[in-house]
Amino acid sequence: MSLRGLLSWCSIGTLLLQNGHVYARSVLADRAVGVPVANASVLILGGGVAGVIAARTLYEQGITDFMIVEARDELGGRLQTETIGAPGNEWVVERGPNWVQGTQTGNGPENPIWALVKKHGVKTQYNDWYDSMTTYDESGYVNYTDTFNESGDGYDTLTVAAGARVAKKLVDMTARTGYSLIGAKPQTPADKACEYYQFDWEYAQTPEESSWIASSWGNNFTYDPDDGGFGDDNQMSIDQRGFKYFIQAEAAEFLQPEQVKYNATVTKIAYSSDGVDVTLASGEVLSADYVLCTFSVGVLQNDDVTFDPPLPAWKQEAIQGIVMATYTKIFLQFEEDFWFDTQMGLYADTTRGRYPVWQNMNLTDFFPGSGVVFVTVTGEYSVRVEALSDEEVKEEVLGVLKLMYPNVTIPEPTAFYFPRWHTNPLFRGSYSNWPSSFFNGHHENLRATVNQRLWFAGEATSLKYFGFLHGAYFEGLDVGTTLANCIWAGGCAGMAHVPEVTNAYPYKV
Repeated sequence: MSLRGLLSWCSIGTLLLQNGHVYARSVLADRAVGVPVANASVLILGGGVAGVIAARTLYEQGITDFMIVEARDELGGRLQTETIGAPGNEWVVERGPNWVQGTQTGNGPENPIWALVKKHGVKTQYNDWYDSMTTYDESGYVNYTDTFNESGDGYDTLTVAAGARVAKKLVDMTARTGYSLIGAKPQTPADKACEYYQFDWEYAQTPEESSWIASSWGNNFTYDPDDGGFGDDNQMSIDQRGFKYFIQAEAAEFLQPEQVKYNATVTKIAYSSDGVDVTLASGEVLSADYVLCTFSVGVLQNDDVTFDPPLPAWKQEAIQGIVMATYTKIFLQFEEDFWFDTQMGLYADTTRGRYPVWQNMNLTDFFPGSGVVFVTVTGEYSVRVEALSDEEVKEEVLGVLKLMYPNVTIPEPTAFYFPRWHTNPLFRGSYSNWPSSFFNGHHENLRATVNQRLWFAGEATSLKYFGFLHGAYFEGLDVGTTLANCIWAGGCAGMAHVPEVTNAYPYKV
């Protein structure tokens, strides 16, 4: 750094250089209590993938005066595990993310999550979502794989049609409108279950609730090599250390104990153009020159953290304009295997989205001998399920199994578990989804800096990869790099925002 740069930085706070790394003293702390050293130059709020990768990026840029503030007792964010099973037959299952979605095709771009999984030796298994399927309805086993295959073709057509709209600069609409315009109008329970599998099971919301264009590019940028995606391979974590191991092992390579504060829930962020104070639930106040918020949009939407002053209108509009969807895996363990011998099972109920997608973990390549099977629900059905007791949900799930297997006496499970992401105050859902009313300007504002000192990152701030782990990775990398450049430059405006997101044409009334 030049002498001019050092002098510029000193106008923000006291700069110290040691062993080639930059350390700083916060002016907020200086003002408040008479020149003590701040807790850190940068506070990274949240120790998920975005937070850890941002910290690693700062470290690689020569900035080590940062602290990750994590509400839980471990790093990983929504990468969380649960140990389930009868004594002597216990297994680690994933509450949250379970897959590397899209790995690499030939010498094309590699999913950075896949690179970390390989680097740290996380055990995965190819998960065949399409060619290892058994189908059911309320009468039991019914082969509607032709309908299933047609729904896959319909989804491909949906994404191609969305791309054509982008090329012509046509307005976005809901994915339901898109389906209708390509002639895909599901009528039967089987039609609807297959559509659910193609769409809701990925985005955790219905086509009616989702952007046609954004859902399509989210798919293409991840799965389609022709659009710069990684490939259509999906690797499922079966590592008994948990999928979280890859990010925890990566963090262990550079983080020092004093650079992470665990069991520290943030309740308030006071910010100005001079710096930031962060109040914890314990009453402790941490001071810094910069804060990087990696909270889920669900937390921001629910005011679980208050801001002083309140966030500006353009930021609030962006936060409230996107959606925090919920994806719920419901795990059961039985003493004996009585279900399908494929990887996946699909159940078509007359109520769309009622316990539709099943996965067999008892297979040799996954958890052989575990007796574990799980079913997934999403969106409003997840919210509904969370309002019920465990016993009520178990009774409903067993009722569906009785319909799927009318000639089998369904036993009581030896284990039953599901996470409650929607009501969890640390997350308020599973991952973000774009509605059709959310525009690029809103996206820019979601990730934009406030008052130069308040920064934001996470899967929701990713334009191309919202809802994906690799979206969180790329945002941590990008924002970490920009913030490091800002610090070395002696301050900057940060990421710009759009004052008002307007229509291309005026309204006519």
